[in-house]
Amino acid sequence: MVDVVRYAAFSTDPSGGNPAGVVLDAAGLDEARMQRIAAEVGDSETAFVTASDPATGRYTVRYFSPLAEVAFCGHATVATAVALAERHGTGRMVFATRAGEIGIGTAGDDTLVAGLTSVPTRSRPASSDEVETALRALGWSPGELDARFPPHVAFAGNDHLVLAAGSRRRLAELDYDFDALGDLMRRQHWTTVQLFWLEDEHTVHARDPFPVGGVVEDPATGAAAAALGGYLRELGQVTRPRRITVVQGEDMGRRGELLVDVAPDDPRVTVTGTATPITD
Repeated sequence: MVDVVRYAAFSTDPSGGNPAGVVLDAAGLDEARMQRIAAEVGDSETAFVTASDPATGRYTVRYFSPLAEVAFCGHATVATAVALAERHGTGRMVFATRAGEIGIGTAGDDTLVAGLTSVPTRSRPASSDEVETALRALGWSPGELDARFPPHVAFAGNDHLVLAAGSRRRLAELDYDFDALGDLMRRQHWTTVQLFWLEDEHTVHARDPFPVGGVVEDPATGAAAAALGGYLRELGQVTRPRRITVVQGEDMGRRGELLVDVAPDDPRVTVTGTATPITD
């Protein structure tokens, strides 16, 4: 029998943040079995530790949504790192993933915190066709975007379309064409669409449609938060080391907070948060 534990990432409340399944001993599981387990768990992603060496802090991890494997998942990484720290103690870890090696630091006593450092980020302007098709699927008009932040496709292990809403209300009223957006994302190989609204210099509100994973919306998305940090750096918005709090899941009733650290001279981005066990 496979032991699956579940954690709410980026929240100290098990009813908040983003739930993730974690299988700490998946050495004997093949892809088909991991995919079936992820579908049974039903969270946006389940992480599978397929090889582990607690003495050196090195682990091999794979991530599956209910529909498909993804190269990297931030919230499941934080959940897995906290689960491992609970069992083996805090410190540095390295996860070998399909997106590359991810360094993670864990710390804390009663409340454990994990900070993952992404692979080098990159960002490119989205084409007019990509933007028009995405807006049509979302039911947004071009005038509802924030002109200060041009649409991009940003990468931090996975590709994410990044669109800035011109108002908090526009972000809150998310009601999109699931099939149309999913078809576009599959064609373009996007993992999520990162929709955000800038409250102030230090706070961003975000929502992430995830139809390609069989999920309407991801409540807290570490990979997309890292991509957002790289996007802001690419736009010249990071002239000194900057910490941004990404608030996500609020409109779903699962509020989470992701701390995003970006530096002007480093293409990598660090995303930090807590994870809380979910006991059913």
